[in-house]
Amino acid sequence: MKIGVLALQGAVAEHIRSLEAAGAEAVAVKRVEQLEELEGLVIPGGESTTIGKLMRQYGFIDAVRAFAGQGKPLFGTCAGLIVLAEEIEGQEDAHLRLMDMTVARNAFGRQRESFETDLDVKGINEPIRAVFIRAPLIKKVGKDVDVLSTYKDEIVTARQGHLLAASYHPELTDDYRLHAYFVDMVKEAAASKA
Repeated sequence: MKIGVLALQGAVAEHIRSLEAAGAEAVAVKRVEQLEELEGLVIPGGESTTIGKLMRQYGFIDAVRAFAGQGKPLFGTCAGLIVLAEEIEGQEDAHLRLMDMTVARNAFGRQRESFETDLDVKGINEPIRAVFIRAPLIKKVGKDVDVLSTYKDEIVTARQGHLLAASYHPELTDDYRLHAYFVDMVKEAAASKA
């Protein structure tokens, strides 16, 4: 099973390491054609406006929408979560508009307000370690979105079918269980097509 990490910006190598630790083959994705050989895709953190611009420039917006349209799982972390969202607070335009949620950028403040915490995530037995860096928040979700975890009553992890989103950076810790959760989603999606 091959899972890609969109390599336009962000902690690509760290996501690849976490996916491999979770038992998947992982590759950096720099070209649209690479999507054809993948079963799942991670959209990492970075700066959402920049990622969105680069995705448009290199033809990834329509290609990733089509990829998701085939039922192939997507996992967005931090800025990647913003890229997946239907709506971004205070912004006219969203990027992929795949996940039925409204998000707020930099909801936890600036870089110096970054922090780490242990989070309970539905579907994972023990709390996972989460690193929040200029993190976005999920302000509201549609009825088909399952809230997997909250921090101080705010939504920070959510799933809608084959789409997974986290406000934080699971790849910046040695805890790869959220990546393993995503790998399981990819396996389920591939099995349902077989």
